Amino acid sequence: MSQSILAVSLFFHLIATVVWIGGLVILTVLVWPETRRILAENPGVYSLLTRLRRRFLPLTNLSLAVLIVTGLFQMTADPNYEGVLQFGNDWSRAILLKHLAVGGMVICGVALQFWVAPALERASLLVERQKGDPDEWARLHRLEVRLTWINVALGVLVLGFTAWATAL
Repeated sequence: MSQSILAVSLFFHLIATVVWIGGLVILTVLVWPETRRILAENPGVYSLLTRLRRRFLPLTNLSLAVLIVTGLFQMTADPNYEGVLQFGNDWSRAILLKHLAVGGMVICGVALQFWVAPALERASLLVERQKGDPDEWARLHRLEVRLTWINVALGVLVLGFTAWATAL
């Protein structure tokens, strides 16, 4: 495999990682807490966070596609790669754990994107119009926060397993 093709693949893989995991961490650790502190706990404030999430989702989805394509390309080019479902060395086991963590991130992301976020948006609109249950909104919000923090933790694990595999 050409070194320049591998370098381009690595470049796009790193950019996608920064966008996906970096963006997730920035939103979770900085944007959400400060937005809530400044604007107070109010379901109406959720519309700002919803707009941020809507702008971030296409970037994360594109990043995931780039990560899959470039990651498979890089994995098969690595001299430690022994084949599909072959885990005979530490590198393969680190990559397996990394892929399990990525799978967990995808599951959390799908749950957030297609189940929790739409339900939370509906609940928020109903509460704003005083036709909804604030307790339901709060429950969904707690679930969103919990899944997002799980996603952040899994993202950190992905980076850790990547570092482990790279060191081998």
